[in-house]
Parts: sequence; structure tokens; C-alpha cells
Amino acid sequence: MKLLLNGEAVEVEAATLADLLERTGFGGAKVATAVNGNFVAAPARAAHVLAPDDRVEVLAPMQGG
Repeated sequence: MKLLLNGEAVEVEAATLADLLERTGFGGAKVATAVNGNFVAAPARAAHVLAPDDRVEVLAPMQGG
């Protein structure tokens, strides 16, 4: 399936947001996620089904001041 992941087109076989995170190296990482501009909380990722052309953003927390 074609998706936009952090602004880059990717082709990945992932049914859910949790699957996508595992397949793209974010599995287990503390990140924030949004699909098509809507925040998806960590507990909801396994149930969030992806569709072709979804826009997925994965953001890692940053330290500093």
C-alpha cells in the first residue's frame, strides 16, 4: 500500500498503524502519531486501520531548551 510517512512516499504492507510502526523501525519507540492530521493515541494504534494514500506523521520527543 502507498502511504506518505513523514512527508515521504512509501510502499509498505501494513494493515494498521501499529503494523506500520513495527515495519518502519518505530516499534517500541516513544513517539506521537497522527493519520491525516488526526492524533492517534498509542493504545488506539493496533485498531487504527490504514488506507491507501493516508498521510502518517511520526514524531519523537526532543530534549533541549
